[in-house]
Amino acid sequence: MSINKKVISALKDIGVPVRFQTYSGDEETYITFFIYLDKPELHSDDKELINGYYVQIDIWSKEDYTDLVDTVYTRIIDAGFTKLNFYDLYEEDTKTYHKVMRFFKEVI
Repeated sequence: MSINKKVISALKDIGVPVRFQTYSGDEETYITFFIYLDKPELHSDDKELINGYYVQIDIWSKEDYTDLVDTVYTRIIDAGFTKLNFYDLYEEDTKTYHKVMRFFKEVI
């Protein structure tokens, strides 16, 4: 299963739209995600044995997204990802709160 499918599967039925890279719908709260780094983590005999995927999940909302952040965190961790870092932003041009959540997953 691809990393994108793992993220989508972990976040299915979360109550808000989840899209790869961009969202063009009308909901005020939604999630986008992308892989910002895909690199080998372990080599042997000139072959990649373990690949590392660094994934960013972005929550966008006009209102408090605290409960949604907790749900996303729990589901992604349960799917075998490791937390790297989170930070909060505010998009002044669209008046939207933006939570950046970065995770790591090794795949053999």
